[in-house]
Amino acid sequence: MPPFVFRTPVRFADVDHAGIVYYPRFFHYFHLAFEELFRARLGPRAYVALLDRDRIGFPAVRAEASYQAPLAFGDTAEIELSVERLGRTSITFRYRVWRAAEPERERTASAAGTVVCAVVDLSVFKAVPVPPAITALLADLVDPPAATA
Repeated sequence: MPPFVFRTPVRFADVDHAGIVYYPRFFHYFHLAFEELFRARLGPRAYVALLDRDRIGFPAVRAEASYQAPLAFGDTAEIELSVERLGRTSITFRYRVWRAAEPERERTASAAGTVVCAVVDLSVFKAVPVPPAITALLADLVDPPAATA
């Protein structure tokens, strides 16, 4: 399935003294894509409604990233989001970040990572099953299972 794609400019605040994106900013890009997914598919206040009205949250419980090619101020970051695993009470999101201007055949990912989010009831901060509406929202983003030999 194709991933959800979000583009954002690399801003001056994103880069370090060397002029390239400071490594923790990639996690910020991951979260921007996560929030944008809800906005694009459910409306501008959908994520806030989940948190405030439905009391459902997605705290990160594990995150990792690898870095392959720098992004610089003025570039456009293209963040791809897919779902590696949709569990009973957790979701593993996969992210890849590209320099948007590069021809697709020549592109090297700038960063790739995964973030495992628990699904919690914020009123008691306990894990709960992934709500059916969230399963439906993410269904087309779930990576197919790896083939087994």
